[in-house]
Order: sequence, then structure tokens, then C-alpha cells
Amino acid sequence: MNSIIKFDRKNLSSVQLLDLYAALLKPRLIEEKMLILLRQGKISKWFSGIGQEAISVGVTKALNPDEYILPMHRNLGVFTSRNVPLDRLFSQWQGKQNGFTKGRDRSFHFGTQDYKIVGMISHLGPQLGVADGIALAHKLKNEHKLTAVFTGEGGTSEGDFHEALNIASVWDLPVMFCIENNGYGLSTPTTEQYRCNHLADRAKGYGMQSYIIDGNNIIDVYSKVSEIAKSIRGNPRPVLLEFKTFRMRGHEEASGTKYVPEDLMQFWAQKDPVNNFQQFLKEEKILTEDQESQLINTIKAEINSNLKKANEETPVEFDETNELNDVFQKFVYQSVKHNKKTENIRFIDAIAQAVRQSMQRHNSLVLMGQDIAEYGGVFKITEGLLKEFGKDRVRNTPICESAVVGTAMGLSISGMKAMVEMQFGDFVSSGFNPIVNYLAKSNYRWNQNADVVIRMPCGAGVGAGPFHSQTNEAWFTKVPGLKVIYPAFPYDAKGLLNTAFNDPNPVLFFEHKLLYRSIRQEVPLDYYTLAFGKASVIREGKSITIITYGACVHWALEAIEDMELNEVNLIDLRSLQPLDRETIIRGAKKTGKVLVLTEDSIFGSLASEISAIISETCFEYLDAPVMRLGSAEMPIPFATALEEGYLPKKKLKEKIQQLIDY
Repeated sequence: MNSIIKFDRKNLSSVQLLDLYAALLKPRLIEEKMLILLRQGKISKWFSGIGQEAISVGVTKALNPDEYILPMHRNLGVFTSRNVPLDRLFSQWQGKQNGFTKGRDRSFHFGTQDYKIVGMISHLGPQLGVADGIALAHKLKNEHKLTAVFTGEGGTSEGDFHEALNIASVWDLPVMFCIENNGYGLSTPTTEQYRCNHLADRAKGYGMQSYIIDGNNIIDVYSKVSEIAKSIRGNPRPVLLEFKTFRMRGHEEASGTKYVPEDLMQFWAQKDPVNNFQQFLKEEKILTEDQESQLINTIKAEINSNLKKANEETPVEFDETNELNDVFQKFVYQSVKHNKKTENIRFIDAIAQAVRQSMQRHNSLVLMGQDIAEYGGVFKITEGLLKEFGKDRVRNTPICESAVVGTAMGLSISGMKAMVEMQFGDFVSSGFNPIVNYLAKSNYRWNQNADVVIRMPCGAGVGAGPFHSQTNEAWFTKVPGLKVIYPAFPYDAKGLLNTAFNDPNPVLFFEHKLLYRSIRQEVPLDYYTLAFGKASVIREGKSITIITYGACVHWALEAIEDMELNEVNLIDLRSLQPLDRETIIRGAKKTGKVLVLTEDSIFGSLASEISAIISETCFEYLDAPVMRLGSAEMPIPFATALEEGYLPKKKLKEKIQQLIDY
């Protein structure tokens, strides 16, 4: 049989061609073995890349070993071409301890810094923004490297695709966006996914170069990607590559391929990348039958020996302490004391000081957000930082919260720090996915921390309406892997924000807009830190305990003063995750009567969780039911009278008296 694909060996030597063939053959033989094991029930799921090997192998071979690749679930050739140990791959697929996720995630949902591979998550799109962040780090460090990231034609319909390409284009980031156009997204053909003739044509809208490459021709893939990669290293910029190929098996094996017309399957079967290249090498007298047989036997022996090693590994066992310890990267808090020189400043000034002093302290810290550079941010917190630190580190972003969060994650993967300013905390909903599914889970899944601080201007009371007034901390306190801080005073805000920048874990830092210019305090001029997970007891008392945070602290202080109450125990949580349970429990036991106050609506709020903690641990000490007070169960209205009716402030005195009288 002659090769159907027309190969041009270009200037590649016979040794190089044989190396490419061996690299193609290895993932094919592994897959064939895995399909047998799947039928035997020895692995649980398999996403086949049969028919697409030339793309993974060609791209990986064209990149340098120290350049990151972000593959998908059909890119086994990326892992094998990077010489990832097969026993660890097999353990990964069997959910064993020697796998890259210690049994915590499956298949190719993992990364490894040792081989500069960053694995996917099932939501597909966020990894495109992560590639932007890694490429940005390369550019800032002047490293002359590029990053390659894979997606399928289905993934190009996600908003993250647009956002990531837009950022890469605007910032001239050295990213190679690789689309594996294999004809189907599960069962949906490309005719039902997009209307343009070629996905590569989309690059025009981003002012980006693009190329269409025969994804089944290993020589074309390797040679063209090598050429493009060399160009990107010399002239950093993004490039979009569309690889035309086909998926010969189901989306995953259980799906099958009954939805594919038989003639289409036969057409692409004839264009098999492994078989055609093998025939070409034989036609060119580069590969003999004996060489082929020996190569196959060698690879199969490697597969079998490593599979035996993985099979002999004992199954993982649940150890709660070990599991919980890996949710966050270990952070040893270092207290930095301040001198006694202070100044009376506003809450917003304390935030600005923390950002500036942390930028001075951490040379790798990059700030990103809408209008934060020349304009200084809508609240002017970053005003003046552009002049002091330069545009590389103080970066205006397009309006694309999801990809910006992904970019921050990429900077962390590259050993840098990132701060993202949400223009308003409400807008975090547009970046929710990468926060809760990527940043939060990364350290637990494959020991990669997310050194990211997300600042969240939030809260009502300023007549900003439903889209600029939410206090949505409860969205995130529920998610393991995220730290959530919510200060009420300038002193706390500065010290806690400095700690947030030191912490290698993702931190959501809530800043109530109403407090920005209304609350003043004596704050040390120099740099200092405050520990997370430590509540502040604002007032000591024995009658009732009020537990709250944010603007509600000031509402409580006002109510206590107006009611002339001298025995109220007032706790300002400051840190919501980690939560200071000891202070909460101590306060409940001390007074026997507790009111948990939040600006959030009650149902599903942090107040509900705190109430449950107290009920479970302090029941015999309570002299009244734990009471909660929050905003009305409705969106936040705009008009002053409506907003005041929505907020719990007007009901606070009545609730306090109700608790006292119980």
C-alpha cells in the first residue's frame, strides 16, 4: 500500500524522520493497550487521540523542553514526547498515589512542572487564558520562549477563546494557539458549531497571523510549527494554528461513533497519520521491516514493564489529614511589625498603601485590571503606580474577567505573583469559572499553587443598583482552596492585604465601597502584616454577642452607641476563610445570646454557617436561639428608599432588643 498523504521530507535527516516515527508510534501503541484494559475494566474511562497523534507529537517536538505546553485529553503524544515516565502515567489513569494527582483527578487532568506541562480542566476554555499568563511571564523576563496551548474546534465557541486571543493580541504575547479541528464536538459536527469556512480565519479579527496545517502529516506539522516557533521567539506575538484532522473513535469510548457517516470514516481512515508515515518511510528506504518490528517490540516491552509496575502499586487510601493539608499550599505567616509613626487616613488610602508597599516588596508582582494604569482605577486606588512601577507591572486589561484570572494563574505557574482588580465585585461573575474551578482546585489536584489576589470592591449603601452593589462573599467561602478576607477598618485592611500578597494561595479580598472614604483611622506609615484567621473583638461585654464583618461592623457600633449598650460583645471577623471559630465559640459561650449580622441575604449566607457552628458546639451554653439578620431576599435596588428597605441596618436595633429581651 502506498502512502495517501503526500510527504515532503524537506531538509530532515533520516535519523530525524525515524525519531518522529518512533514518537508517533509510541502513543498509538499505548492507546491500543489502554483500549484493551478499558474493555477489561482495569481503567475507568478513555479519551482517544487515535488519528490525531501527528499534531501532539509534531508540536511538542518543535518546542524546546523548557517551553510550556497546555494539552487536552487527546494529546497523549505531548506527554510521551516529553518523556513523562510511563509508570506514572499508568498510575495516573488508575487513580493511584504515584500518579500526578495522587488519585484526585483522572486521565489528563494534571500538570507537571518537571516536564513543563499544564493539564486541562473539563471546562476547557480557562487554560487558554493560563497560557497567556505563562507567555506574559516569559515576555516580562525577556526569556525568548513561547507557550503552546491546545483546544478543539468545540472549545473555540467558548467565551474564554475570544478573551484569551484578545489579550494575547493586545499584549503581543508569545502564544501558539493550536486548534485540533477533528470534525466533531462529541456528536455535533462542525457545520452546527460555526459558520466560517476555517477557524483560522478568526485570527483576522484579532490582528493575528494564522495558518492551516494538515494535522495528519507529521512532517508538515513538525516543520511548519518549528519555523513558526522560531519566529515567535524572535518576535513575540500570538499565532493561531488550525490543524485539520479527524477523531476516529468516540468522544470517549462509551460514546461510540454511530453518528459519523461511514464514508467519512473510511476517508479519514485512509489518512491515518501513523500508517501513512510508516509507508512513506518504507517507500523512501528509511525504515525496514526489521527496524519496524524491533521498534514495536521495544515500545511494547516498555509499556508492559511500566504497566506491571503501576498494577503492582497499592490502591490509594483515604487519609483525611493528608487530603486537607493539600487543599492549600503551606503558608507560614511571618509577622512584620510596624513602627509607631502613624497617620490618620481613609480606608481607601490604606488599601492603596498596601498595594504600593507590596509592589515595592515583591518585584514579581503584576497588577491587572480595567482602567488601573493611567486612570488609576475607578476608585483611584492604583493612581500613581504606573509612573512608579511601569506598564509591564501595572496593566490595563480588556473587559474579559475570565481570561484575566486565567492570566494571573499563568503568572503563578511561572513563579510570579498577580493581583486582579475587579472593577466592581459584581463583575467577578464573568470570571467565576476559573476562580472556583482552576485557582481553587489547582494545589489539591497537582501541587501547583495559585499566587493570586483578587480585589473585590463591593457592597451597597451608595445607590449603585443591582449590578454594582452585591456583597457576594458567600459565593466563595463555600469553595475549598480559596481564602476570603473582608476588613472593616483601615488598619486591618492594610495589614491583611499585605499578608494576602505574601500568601501563595488564591485570596479574594473584599473592600466595601461605602467604607472607602467614610472611615478613617490612625494607620502605621510603614509596611506591616496581620494574620489571617484571627477575628477582632471590638468591644467586650457579657450581655449579647454580635458577630459581623465589613460595613455591618460600623452599623453595629452605631446601634450600640444609640441604644447606650455597655455590655455588648462585638466581634469583627475580618477573615471569613479561614474563619476564627475559637473566637466565635468563645463569644457565644461568654454571653449565651448571639446575633450574626451580614449585609448579604440570609439564605445560604455565611451567617447561616456561623449560626450552625454555634448551635452544634455551644448549644448547652445558649440562653436564646442564635439569631441572624441580613438583607431582604431580593436583588439590590437603586432608589434610596428601596435600598434602605433592602438593607438590614434599619432593623438592627429592633433585632438587638429582641435578643436582649429573649
